[in-house]
Amino acid sequence: MIQVKRIYDTPTDKDGFRILVDRLWPRGVSKERAALDTWLKDVAPSPGLRTWFSHDPEKFEEFSERYRDELVHNPATSKLIKLSKKHKALTLLYAAKDPAINHACVLWKFMQEKINS
Repeated sequence: MIQVKRIYDTPTDKDGFRILVDRLWPRGVSKERAALDTWLKDVAPSPGLRTWFSHDPEKFEEFSERYRDELVHNPATSKLIKLSKKHKALTLLYAAKDPAINHACVLWKFMQEKINS
């Protein structure tokens, strides 16, 4: 099971293995409060793509396509797939404010497709 959760939400036992998937450390979150098992920043969108997107809802569809293309060619993706096979529960953590328009949602969908294919 893979789920997506904001880093600012309280950790729970159901989170399982907690992975921060943001390239930048989230503001106002201590390492202790984050309760991470690992930080896989290389699986996040490239700096150029992140800057271009700027969390603009009108760009989300194109952003999703570009990010998925990056994921296909990104060695960090295979690390994430291995972790998903190793742990029963995996939580992808992100800092963006919008729970529906962010890279972690795209990553989650991408992972579901890879695991189920």
